[in-house]
Amino acid sequence: MNCTTLLRLRYYTNYHLNQRILQLKNASGPTKVNDALQLFDEMLQRQPPPSIFQFTKLIAGIVKMKHYSTALMLIKQMKLMGIPANIYTINISINCHCRSNQVAYGFALLATIFKQGHPPSLATYTTLIHGLVLADRVFEAVELFKKLLREKICEPDQLMYGSVINGLCKVGHTSKALELLRYMESGSCKPDVVQYSAVIDSLCKDRMVDNALELFSHMTEKGVLANIIAYNSLIQGLCNFGRETEAAKMLMDMEEKGVSPGVDTFTILVDSFCKKGCVKDAELAVQAMVRRGLDPNVITYSALIDGYCLRGEVDEAENVIDRMMEKDIVPNIVTYSILINGYCKKKQIDKARHLFQEIQDKGLIPDVVTYNIMLQGLFLSGHPATAIELFNKMQEKGQAPNVYTYRILLHGMCKNSQCYDALALFRTLESKELMEDVGLYSILIDGYSKCGKRDLAMDLFDELHVKGLKPNVRTYTVMISVLCQQGLFGKAKDLLRKMEENGCLPDSVTYNVIVQEFLKQKAFQEAERLVEEMISRGFSTDSATFEMLLNQIPSTGQDSPMQTIIQKLINSK
Repeated sequence: MNCTTLLRLRYYTNYHLNQRILQLKNASGPTKVNDALQLFDEMLQRQPPPSIFQFTKLIAGIVKMKHYSTALMLIKQMKLMGIPANIYTINISINCHCRSNQVAYGFALLATIFKQGHPPSLATYTTLIHGLVLADRVFEAVELFKKLLREKICEPDQLMYGSVINGLCKVGHTSKALELLRYMESGSCKPDVVQYSAVIDSLCKDRMVDNALELFSHMTEKGVLANIIAYNSLIQGLCNFGRETEAAKMLMDMEEKGVSPGVDTFTILVDSFCKKGCVKDAELAVQAMVRRGLDPNVITYSALIDGYCLRGEVDEAENVIDRMMEKDIVPNIVTYSILINGYCKKKQIDKARHLFQEIQDKGLIPDVVTYNIMLQGLFLSGHPATAIELFNKMQEKGQAPNVYTYRILLHGMCKNSQCYDALALFRTLESKELMEDVGLYSILIDGYSKCGKRDLAMDLFDELHVKGLKPNVRTYTVMISVLCQQGLFGKAKDLLRKMEENGCLPDSVTYNVIVQEFLKQKAFQEAERLVEEMISRGFSTDSATFEMLLNQIPSTGQDSPMQTIIQKLINSK
């Protein structure tokens, strides 16, 4: 066989190998990894073996499949076979370790690169920065990035900038991310839609939607075309503020700009309309997405079911379930939990219990949210014993209760005059998070005060201070009520002032509670002063307080200050 024939044979062999690697990249399904492993074994058997670049291509494909441990195993096998690693292979190893939450191993490989005399590439540092961000070590990622800039080790590209911007947004430092975006704009590496979208999304999540809109306009003025991620973030941000009309206009704008809205885009609108009780508008949004050839998914239908349940129209919610079934969309545990909650709110506890059992018969496993909904429903419908029984079953089935489970339990038990049992359950909690939950203390303090055990309620309040815990506005409100009921009005006023000193501002409920207690004791002057303070802070009386104030006019005289206060309240409503 002459030299030309050998070269031609090697060319066709390499071409065939490259084609197989390419086919694997475009393939899908569970056999994809197995096919890649089989090809890797074949490559190891070849003499001479394929180039390191072909091995790297194959392993890079496995990494894209998110089989990081498999990729690392193959790289190790290559090393054992005497195939030398290059900078690309080491970068792949670093990436695999970083994505497996083993960023320390990634930095160890950086040291290996230095020892081998290779200069680390831009990809090496970008991968490490991304790994630090994934490991929630954003401060370290920023410091490494600054070092690279300061010492001019490498010139960051959009990927590196993007990793740092994402990290800053992740930990809530949106203003710093925006600063870095501006820095990019002033340099040679200009931001693209990915970096802009990350900051726009973070601004929306920080409830700074107008700032996000300004940045969006600035981006488009710079000639950067918006993508669906930027539009979805803005639509979600606008909907969160009840600005659905602007969100709908944004959807039309994206279509005019040639960006096709997806199922997620419409689902945001459907969910927002439903939360406002505008289910007809939500249904119109569903029709609009269907006209565009988009199929509503389980999240879209779940939002619709929630909308009908919030309006108390559980029959319509059931119809949506039927529509899902007709389209072969299987409701998930979230869908059924919403419907169960709808039944509970309508006090149709038998339907809720039946559906709760039915979904388990279908093979669905209730999560902690489903159990919490059922527990609350059982307590509200006057079945405390059944609720406790369900709580025990929940734990037997391996579903761990969360803090909301215990809040529902303690509240339900206290409402059913089982305060001692509620406190006994609280004392059995072993988790520090639960034992120091101010919400649980507030429920117990309120429960004991309503059961007539005010001394025990005060002891529990003192226990918060012993543990170094800060009472919340509800805790203070309950304690103010307890002190008033004990006739300790001076202490109640002192506590009202103390809560402000501790950084916990009284709310409308706090003022209504203390005003009502002073009125009950005919302490009209103090009640008048508190109502004046309440009005000056932008709060209003509830119907019970207002009626009590009205009843005082004959007692205090025709031209009393109380009449003036009532007029002020009427004007403020």
